[in-house]
Amino acid sequence: MGNRKNKDNDHIKEILENSIEIEEDLMRTYLITAERVHDDGELKERLVNFAEGNAKRTKQLLDELEEMTDK
Repeated sequence: MGNRKNKDNDHIKEILENSIEIEEDLMRTYLITAERVHDDGELKERLVNFAEGNAKRTKQLLDELEEMTDK
């Protein structure tokens, strides 16, 4: 049963790592897009807020991954 648990944990770690990559890519995309917006301050602000949300989720995912690794 321990082997099954290790496989499950490896799969979960892989999902978390993929999710981190996706969140970081989205964050970069939102920030780059926000830098290109010059005539709509509200849109620029929303894009920055989206990026900040991605940064927070990335941090949470990293924390989860670290917690799994520590066990």
